[in-house]
Amino acid sequence: MKYRVMCLTPTLVGDGQKLSPIDYMVWRDHVNVLDQRRIFKLLAKGPRLDGYLAQIKKADRLDFASWGGFAQNFAGRRIPFESPTAVPVWQRAQPEQLFIPTFAASLNGPYLPATSIKGALRTGAVSERWTEATLKDFADRTAGERPPRNPATKLEDVPRAKRISAGDSREGAYSAMKVYLLRVSTLVARGGGKLELGWKSMRGSTNRSEEGTPLFAEMAMPGTTFEGVWTERSAQDRTRLFQAANKYAAGQLARHKHYADQAGLAQVRALIEALEDRLKQISASPQYCMMSIGWGGGLHSKVAYLDTDASTFRGILKQYSIYDRALQTGLPFPKTRRIIFEGGYPSSLPGWVVLEVV
Repeated sequence: MKYRVMCLTPTLVGDGQKLSPIDYMVWRDHVNVLDQRRIFKLLAKGPRLDGYLAQIKKADRLDFASWGGFAQNFAGRRIPFESPTAVPVWQRAQPEQLFIPTFAASLNGPYLPATSIKGALRTGAVSERWTEATLKDFADRTAGERPPRNPATKLEDVPRAKRISAGDSREGAYSAMKVYLLRVSTLVARGGGKLELGWKSMRGSTNRSEEGTPLFAEMAMPGTTFEGVWTERSAQDRTRLFQAANKYAAGQLARHKHYADQAGLAQVRALIEALEDRLKQISASPQYCMMSIGWGGGLHSKVAYLDTDASTFRGILKQYSIYDRALQTGLPFPKTRRIIFEGGYPSSLPGWVVLEVV
C-alpha cells in the first residue's frame, strides 16, 4: 500500500535547517541559493577570495553590487517568492529576520518525513481520549507538591497507532517550493471588552500589517503531493485513526474560524470554511483524513485538548510560568497565529493537508 499527502495550504516540514542571509542573494524575485563550494573554487584562482571571505565574515547579507553576479551564475537552486510584493518587505527587513527555514530534502530533492504524518495521527487519536472528566482527573493528580513525573502516560498510549507504519515520502521537485511571507497576528484588548487585530512587531504590536515583523519560509505550494509506503495490520485500525484525526481537525478549524472572526481576518475565514467543506467531503471515506502538520501550526496543532477556554485547562497551565503570564491578561488563549500573506494580503494558515491511503 502507499499513502499520498496533498497540501491544501502552503506547508513546511523542515529538518531544522535555515538559509542564512549570506547563503543566498535575492535577484529577480527569487532567492538564489549560492553554491559556495563552486564560488570558493573559482575565487581561489584569483585575488578576490580574501575580499569575499572578509565580507562574509562581517556582513549581515552579501552586497549585491559587488557579488550579484554570483546570484546569476553560481546559484545551486532558485526559489521564487510567492509574490513580488514580498521582495520590498525582504529588502526592508532586519538581518535576523532573513533566516529562511527550508523544506526537508535529500540529495535528490525535497521529501515529507514520515514523522510528521505519524505525529499528527497520534495527536488526533490522543485527543479522542481527553474529556472534561479525564482533564479534571489529570489536574487533581498534578496539583500536589510532588506531582507524578508522567501523569498522562496512559492517556497518551495509543496501541493502534503503533500498528501502522509510514515511510518517508519519495523525493519531489523543487519546482513545487516557494518562499512565503508570514507575520504573527495577535489580539489586542480595547475598551468595552472589544478585541482588535494586531501584528507582532519589534516594538510589541501594531495595527498596521506592513509594520509587523516579517517571517520568510520555504514552503510547498497548495496542490503539491508526496507519496510513500504505507503498512497496516488492520484496515479497522486505520479507520479509527482517521476518524479521530478528522474529528480533531474539525475542532482545530472551529477554533481557528472563531479566532478569524474575532480578528476580522476575512480571507483567512474564507479559507477555513473551504477547508471545513473539504473535510465534510472526505470524512465519509475511510481512506482519507485531514491534518495540520509541520511548521507554523501553533498550539492547536500540538495539544490534544482543544478547549483552551476551559477553567480546568487554564488551571493546569497556570502552574507553568511560560503560560501563566499570557493567561493573566484575560485574553483568548492562544491569542496569536502565524498568518501567510499571499499577494500582499493575510490569507492562509500553514500546514493543512489531506492524507489518502491507496
